[in-house]
Amino acid sequence: MILERLEKLPVGSFHYKLLALTGLGWLFDSMDTGLIAFVLPVLAKEWSLSPAQMGWIGSIGLIGMALGAVLAGTLADRIGRKRVFSLTVLLYSLSTGMCALAWSYESLLVFRFLVGFGLGGELPVAATLMSEYAPAHLRGRFIVLLESFWGLGWLVAACIAYLLIPTFGWQIAFVIGTLPALYVFLIRLHMPESVRYLLAKGRIEDAKQVILSLEKKLNVASVPFTGELTAAELGSEKKQASGPLALWGRNFRTRTAMLWLAWFGIVFSYYGIFMWLPSIVFAQGFAVVKTFEYVLIMTLAQLPGYYAAAYLVEIIGRKYTLSLFLLLSGVCSFFFGNAGSAASLLAWGAAMSFFNLGAWGVIYTYTPEQYPTAMRALGSGWAAGFGRIGGMLAPMLVGVLLGASFGMNTIFLMFASVFVVISAVVLALGTESKQKTLEELEAALEQ
Repeated sequence: MILERLEKLPVGSFHYKLLALTGLGWLFDSMDTGLIAFVLPVLAKEWSLSPAQMGWIGSIGLIGMALGAVLAGTLADRIGRKRVFSLTVLLYSLSTGMCALAWSYESLLVFRFLVGFGLGGELPVAATLMSEYAPAHLRGRFIVLLESFWGLGWLVAACIAYLLIPTFGWQIAFVIGTLPALYVFLIRLHMPESVRYLLAKGRIEDAKQVILSLEKKLNVASVPFTGELTAAELGSEKKQASGPLALWGRNFRTRTAMLWLAWFGIVFSYYGIFMWLPSIVFAQGFAVVKTFEYVLIMTLAQLPGYYAAAYLVEIIGRKYTLSLFLLLSGVCSFFFGNAGSAASLLAWGAAMSFFNLGAWGVIYTYTPEQYPTAMRALGSGWAAGFGRIGGMLAPMLVGVLLGASFGMNTIFLMFASVFVVISAVVLALGTESKQKTLEELEAALEQ
């Protein structure tokens, strides 16, 4: 009754406003991650940091992201998606501003940890909220479009780095990073709580009111609710997530293992490559300004990567799109590490960005679909949290390898190998979820 009316809502202004609101949160997250990557080469010179210390600045944020993803995912299943989304956005905004006040290497590490905690908590919660409102036939496309805001955030970070850091210093980047704190007020005004979450908590009347409000906004003729709740609605009301161990129950262990491995590999490779990308390009002999230009060009390639993935997830499916993009990310990263000229560095770097960020869009689509409502944010948060362990290790490992005089070809061979392995894992263990409602996917788990 309630979920049927939710699925039948025509795609309209509400869905696009929700995409924009969650997408802005994604953009600000990405902007912050990009800013620290661009700040690193400048900060290393000013503070005389070693490669290992630079790696820790990248990794400490990932430690915060891991804890944030796990705790926020758990909380979102208990106190609501909207409330946790707002709190995490506020935390990382204020913590980013504190980074501008950092007076030492150690103080910056503390502030970066807090930033990471907020970032890690916001991302899986936003994806869960969007997946619970997007209609089944367009859900994958909406989530990949949500993830495409990450590419826009990197572009904003690159522009800030290119236009402002050389003139005003690295602190200006973090001052700008406090602006998302104002955005929390928009969230509170315009974002409804998830209908599926309300049903899972037995808040039937609240769920009905959200549906009636949405029907009014979308010019759908509303009629009073009549009849009994459906089996799916009664089922979601009775089910309660029983903690992280439930993710390894009989119905979930294969998909949990697949998701955790895929998340670990994609986060390990992404942060190992992109947190170091400006520094790596700079190390090839390019000036700081030229480095920003090259990385900006590579970053631009992320957007068509997202849009290609958004098209393919509803055509060939989540599983095959994800596996293909991971495999091609590995191929491109291998050749990027062996580039012998500026032209080949740019070409393979752009291709690597195209496929890598397209894969990110798909994994954020795929993950919430693997769990029922009562544990959807929990499952998404723990998968992302486990993946952040890879993000913690990679920047430090690259710093150690560079300090030990390993070449770019060896480092990128490692990343290429990781991409190939997780591509095979998704292909072997993944199940397809395209064009199905979340309730159909949930019912299939119980068979």
